[in-house]
Parts: sequence; C-alpha cells; structure tokens
Amino acid sequence: MHPKALVDACAELVRLVLTFEHPADAVVSRYFREHRGLGPRERATLAETVYNVLRKKLLFEQLARSGAGPKERRLAILGFHGPRDFVKSALTEQEKSWLDQCDAVRPEDLLAPHRHNLPEWLVAPLKEQLGESGFWALADSLAQPAPLDLRVNALKEKRDQVQKELAQAAIKSIVTPYSPWGLRIAGKPALTKLDAFTRGAIEVQDEGSQLLALLLDAKRGEMVVDFCAGAGGKTLAIGAAMRSTGRLYAFDVSAHRLEALKPRLARSGLSNVHPAAIAHERDERIKRLAGKIDRVLVDAPCSGLGTLRRNPDLKWRQSPEALRELAGKQTAILESAARLVKPGGRLVYATCSVLPQENEAIAEAFGAAHADFEPQDAGALLTQLKVPDAARLCHGGASGTGYLRLWPHLHQTDGFFAAVWTRRA
Repeated sequence: MHPKALVDACAELVRLVLTFEHPADAVVSRYFREHRGLGPRERATLAETVYNVLRKKLLFEQLARSGAGPKERRLAILGFHGPRDFVKSALTEQEKSWLDQCDAVRPEDLLAPHRHNLPEWLVAPLKEQLGESGFWALADSLAQPAPLDLRVNALKEKRDQVQKELAQAAIKSIVTPYSPWGLRIAGKPALTKLDAFTRGAIEVQDEGSQLLALLLDAKRGEMVVDFCAGAGGKTLAIGAAMRSTGRLYAFDVSAHRLEALKPRLARSGLSNVHPAAIAHERDERIKRLAGKIDRVLVDAPCSGLGTLRRNPDLKWRQSPEALRELAGKQTAILESAARLVKPGGRLVYATCSVLPQENEAIAEAFGAAHADFEPQDAGALLTQLKVPDAARLCHGGASGTGYLRLWPHLHQTDGFFAAVWTRRA
C-alpha cells in the first residue's frame, strides 16, 4: 500500500476507535474484515498505530493542537507504527515541519497528564498504592505493548522441547520467570499456522493467568469449577494440571464466549472439561453442585485495568460509576461460587484489575462475612508449588504475602489479584 493511502487508512481507523462505542479490538477486527485486501504488514501497522494513539492519547491530543487538518489524521501521524521516513513520505511539507517540532518535545517538559496518559480518577488510587516513583514506573510500562506469553500444554508437551521447536521456526523465546508452563516471545509472530499451535501444544496466555491456574492447584480426579470461564484460557490450564482426569466445569453467563472455547478444547486433548452456559450466578446448575466441589476459581468480571498494555482503550471506556456497579456484581458472584465449595475445598477469587475496591475490598468483606472460610497465604502456597521468588509476587494480609498481586512494571505480567480460602471442615 502507498504510504499516503496507509496513513489515510490509519486516520480512518483512529476515528472509528475513538468513538469508544465498542472495544478497540472489536473495531479493529471489523475493519480488517471489511478490508480483506490488507496484507499482514499493513494490518500490523494499522493496529499498532491505533494502540499507540490509545496509549498516549492525552499527549497526542495536546501535540495535535498545533497542527492542521483533521484531528484523527494528526493523531495517526503522531502514533504511526513504522519508520519516520516512511510516514514523512506521505506528508505535506507543513506536516513534516509540524511532526519534527512534536518529536523535539522533551518528556521532562510535559505536564504530568501528558506524561502518564491516564484519566485523573485513576491516578490517585494508583499513587496511593505505589507511591510517586512506583506510579511513574507503572505509567511508563503501560505506554509499551505487552510481550506475547505462551502456555505450553503440560498434558502433551515439555516446555524445553516446544522452545526448541519454536527456535527452528525462527521464533526466539525465553522461559517465563514464575510460571513453569510459560514461554515469552518478543514481537507478534504468526502462531496459528505453526504445528505446535494446531496440535494444541501451545496457547497464548499471559503469565499472570497461568499463575492463577497454578494457585488453584487442582489435583487429578477432583471436581473443579471455573466459575467465570469466558473463552476458557484458564480452564485449559487447569484441565492440563489435572492430567485430563476428574471433572472440570467451565461456567459462564455468555454462551458466545464459551463457543470460543470449543476449538481450543479440541486442540488441547482434554476430555475432562464440561462447558455450560448459566443464566446467572444463582442458576439451578449451581444449586445442584452446592457443597460438592473440591476447587472453585472465580475470575470475576472486572474493569480489566490490569491489561492496559493490551487494551489501552479500557482506561477511556471505564468510569468510577461503572466500577461501583462492578463491585456489587463481584460480591454476588463470589457469594454464589462459594456455595459450591465442599468442606476442605479451595476457593480462589481473582481479577485482572489493579484497584483495591475490586480486589482487597471484595476479599476482606467476604472473609468478614464467612467465618467458615479460612484465608490462605498466597505467598506460602506459591512457594509450596515451587514458584521462584514467590513472596515477590504477593502483598497484603497479616503476613504481607496474603494476596497474589501482580503489576506490569514489577513482574512483566498483566495486573492481577487473587485471594485464596479453604472451607473449614
């Protein structure tokens, strides 16, 4: 595609995404379906340009004020994913001069909002948790794309063998520092055509999600529930840990999301997974299983603010009002899921949020209301599971390592939280 046409396409896609009527990934996917003639490089440029704009929206909007022409074009130029010489070949002389002036702006000369590119309502709770220096380290990490993490299917393969196989396909990887199943890849190579992918040896999954599945510690032959399974990434990890034995229920209120599990399940080789759409957290299926389940994972619906490296539009689509509504939903779901756990069984509550009101506040309220559930120390559990430097992954509680608490800038994962309880016998 000619540079001018590509810049125009980027501007159009930026315009569509910035309406915030739909998630950015859905808008990008729809655009690609409507423009099937786009090649892989063009698609990569378009997608990454959009995500650059979303990550640095406040800065780019400020810089765009000094330019001319449609706003979405100026934003697309500033966020263009590719060499500056390439994008300049599509610009007028006036635009080139303006872009040079923008590129000359030093970070230290920027106002705080243009450096952190976060909504103000999110800044205060992050600074309260992390302090000033920790906040800026997080902000810097959120301005960068996340690496690509893979989970090796332990039912079928060994990690070192898969790593060698990827290397033969010119895909370099390193083992993840904490998860025993993970490989980390720089860039975004095409994975779906690899034999390792088609035979179910690998799945794309952030290391943080892998650690949630590990923390559940499901055993062979047990009855286990993934209460909010979605597309089933953690379900598959749990099923592999169970060596495809026992019975693993994948519940979700969205039948559509569970449909996405079917091809992944077929590749995985698992035979112990039973997906089931439920009407709500009080569904009759839940009642029938009350008090019978060995382990329950509640990966609750949340703001998703721990995934801003991957989904930067969320910080502009969420609001304090929406978070307050989520808290009620999270509490109700955890209460219902807890009924499933049998005496001696394990309950894990998790989110991919970094905000205390979705995490510690929910866990502590549940613990205060349920004396029959004994809190477990996440750091101690992960140490028992031979996770390296497990205490570094955890925070809070009486021990200081009570909860799993992952941060992008500290652990190179998405932001995750998990609390663990055992039901008293």
